[in-house]
Amino acid sequence: MPRVAGLIAYDGTEFCGFQVQRDAPTVQGALEEALEELTGASCRVSGAGRTDTGVHARGQVISVDAPWKHSPEALRKAWNQRLPASILVRSLAEAPHGFHPRFSASERTYRYTAWAPVYEGEGERRFPLVDRFAVVLPRRPDLEAMNGAAGLLIGTHDFATFGQAPQGENTVRRIVSLFWERVEESLPVLDFYPSERLVLTITANAFLRRMARNLAGSLLAVGLGVWQADDLAGALHAKDRSRSAPPLPPKGLVLERVQYAEYPDLFSAHP
Repeated sequence: MPRVAGLIAYDGTEFCGFQVQRDAPTVQGALEEALEELTGASCRVSGAGRTDTGVHARGQVISVDAPWKHSPEALRKAWNQRLPASILVRSLAEAPHGFHPRFSASERTYRYTAWAPVYEGEGERRFPLVDRFAVVLPRRPDLEAMNGAAGLLIGTHDFATFGQAPQGENTVRRIVSLFWERVEESLPVLDFYPSERLVLTITANAFLRRMARNLAGSLLAVGLGVWQADDLAGALHAKDRSRSAPPLPPKGLVLERVQYAEYPDLFSAHP
């Protein structure tokens, strides 16, 4: 059977993560069910990352061996017709020899989105148009303090405090870049509770379970003055899960991109 590699996006709100589970809706399960309906064969879909319950993806990468005699583009269109509206196969291509979406990946990028009041004081606690994909903060954090603390996390460290290894005991990971930024809106603020969008972008060679959300929550603790940068450094060096600040909710997290150093052009021509 030909092996294809795909780029997919999904709204993870209604799913218990990517990885298939018994008696629980998952992205992998939905992909496999739709493919079996299409081809009549039971096919195992592999993914680049096991996103947690409620986490979204814009750039998840998959591969599958499928009994399909037509073009990858024809398979993509037919597959999408059978998938729920919350999952989209963005592109499909013939997989390079030796390619695996998880083990071939060199870097992964996640983004976490939060909304915060523009001014001092408390703002709204929810916004109906963004609540599905962002967290609304009760007050404005110190962006400069968060980015100063983020610098302590860049590089190769044991991140045992901030996550659990999906397999084995190795909790060492390498963070390539980590920063919060204020995303400017194109329209002027016309609101009784004006708010701004803050986005954390984190790129690493790999992630532990809940690592991105725990790091986002710990940096936010610095931004809100609950922690100092020294508290974050102490938590990192402690290698103790109990030392992390509470993780931010999964709804604000999106797997944006997976990069492959050996296959740099695999999805370069796709949206």
